[in-house]
Amino acid sequence: MRRRLHNTGTEPVTRYLARIAVDRYPGEPERSNALYRSRPLTFDELQLTAHCGDEPMTWTVKHDRDAFKEVWLEFANARTRFPLYPGQETEITYTYSVSEALWGRWFQRAVRLPTRQLSVSLAFPATLQPTVWGTESSLTATFAPLRTPAERTEDEGTAVFTWTTLDPPLHARFRLEWHLKSDTPEQPEESAPVPTPSTLMTQAGIVQEGDPVLTTPARPFDLPAEADQAHAAVQALLDGIDRVRALHTFGKGMGLAAPQVNIARAAAVVIPPAADAQPIVLLNPSVAEASTEMDRQYEGCLSFFDVRGLVPRPLSVVIAHTDVDGTPRLTRFEHGLARLVLHEVDHLQGLLYRDRMDPGTEPITVDEYRGTGKNWTYS
Repeated sequence: MRRRLHNTGTEPVTRYLARIAVDRYPGEPERSNALYRSRPLTFDELQLTAHCGDEPMTWTVKHDRDAFKEVWLEFANARTRFPLYPGQETEITYTYSVSEALWGRWFQRAVRLPTRQLSVSLAFPATLQPTVWGTESSLTATFAPLRTPAERTEDEGTAVFTWTTLDPPLHARFRLEWHLKSDTPEQPEESAPVPTPSTLMTQAGIVQEGDPVLTTPARPFDLPAEADQAHAAVQALLDGIDRVRALHTFGKGMGLAAPQVNIARAAAVVIPPAADAQPIVLLNPSVAEASTEMDRQYEGCLSFFDVRGLVPRPLSVVIAHTDVDGTPRLTRFEHGLARLVLHEVDHLQGLLYRDRMDPGTEPITVDEYRGTGKNWTYS
């Protein structure tokens, strides 16, 4: 992996977050989960190395799961430190190895930072007669073919497929997949039981119903004094959202509150359904004003994702919240976005949507629900 980085901020950058995710059987999560439970990916086999220019970079582990790793690549080594200061540019590279038994024949890159150019090259022995194709997806769009094909070249028995895009939108995901000619077709493994939606959310690190943190009001931040803690909570939420979105399509948008990642502080992030929308960060939020006009729509909760509940909510709401620097804000949200925000504010008050449902009504199972992947509708 090669990244050219430009520090456009006001503080020196001292580390870079690198992610390694594997999926041997895309589209078959239960089969992949069974494989990685019995044969987890390890750092020993990854043999991860990183460099900033000619300088080796040390690294520290942030997350270590069976099929998902995150590491901080440090702009430092045992001999020296080399932060990336405001206005400076540099190139970092990092390499790792994964066996075909664990990797799968695909490569995916999500655009999480403003990016000028994304380029992917795949090299195969030409004797394997490789073919390559690709797809693109976003927060609200399902997989669609790449707008341009991968270009193929050959050099001394190696077939190289290269695909490039300029100025990719934030939160876009690009996937390249390949097929190789094989004389010995893969033998199917014994099928594993299909995990429930709640099981998948548990594996993604989402706290499940019954944990006391979900029914305890979250502690507000003292801002700006606790700005570092607030930043850390928001980053944990964004990381959790990335893990969850890899498992489920959210046509209505989605949100995540800090208690759901076991952080008992008043922070939440909401992802609007629009493809180009930026995450909405809410610190110390509370309802300042709510419309008397309401509607009822089905909601899901990542902390008990096997059911959907019909929940009454105001059609318009004003939320009081605080910037990291302590500046108070009032923001109005309407319709589906108001519903998403109120759901997360409830979490921070120790409430679940079951507490908001009309008396005598109960959630329905996912199998009964017909709105998965579709936005709410309003007249």
